[in-house]
Amino acid sequence: METGIQSCGYLLELSLDWIVLRASENIHHLLGESHVTLIDEPLGRFVHSQALHDLRNLFSRLSASTGVAKAYRVRLTDDPDLFDIAFQTCGDRVLIEAVPSPADGLGETLSAVGGLAAGLSGETGTALLEAAARRMRALTAFDRVTLLVGDSKATSSRTGVPFRPGANESLSDGFPALVPDSRSGAIAIFPRDDEDSAAAMALLCAPSADRLAELAGRGFASTMRIPVTIGSEKIGEFRLAHTTPRHPRFELHAAAELFAQMFALRLELDQSTNR
Repeated sequence: METGIQSCGYLLELSLDWIVLRASENIHHLLGESHVTLIDEPLGRFVHSQALHDLRNLFSRLSASTGVAKAYRVRLTDDPDLFDIAFQTCGDRVLIEAVPSPADGLGETLSAVGGLAAGLSGETGTALLEAAARRMRALTAFDRVTLLVGDSKATSSRTGVPFRPGANESLSDGFPALVPDSRSGAIAIFPRDDEDSAAAMALLCAPSADRLAELAGRGFASTMRIPVTIGSEKIGEFRLAHTTPRHPRFELHAAAELFAQMFALRLELDQSTNR
């Protein structure tokens, strides 16, 4: 099945030396050039040299680690609009995604993580999971957060939101990390016949029709999934759901990932103490 990106974002697949190999077919709104024009050209032809320099420096510092690097309020071209950027290495590809930067609030969500994580101190067992679910919901303002760890789960929901029991944890695996608006549609990626595409790893990879129907059946307009890992092993997941669309915010995703990492450290300590 052809992989696309959700229409709220833009996507570029680059070689390791930053030659454009694929581009979402809406990329002209980001770079002012047709997706056809970009193919097999260096990205530096289409973005400001300072922006490219900053992104490559950040990427080189983080390329040895796992996960997705992010940069905020980046001006890519002569257009005054600012964008938040996420990028990662997928085999021999560099995957870059962009979304419009929010008008305000930069740094507020990330700065809240430490205080919320500190509130987990002293909690153990089921109470630790319940506290983590509540604090993740406070951090992200999603309507419902379900935390799954092994056979255990904890859920925190906003009062009055009509979610049916079990809606979050019964979602199929394979959803993208971010679905800001399940009704927004998908954008194809050019060229469309690349079997080696890394686009399936994108944060904003477009869900399949079956996945969208699954969200609609649960009344979800927006979702986010954040893994819980200890070492390199995934041992659980935060599943977030909202009944209305959300603006795609890479900073919010980064803050949720950071909180999940701090929760994982607290959980590991709790598990080692109770062995």
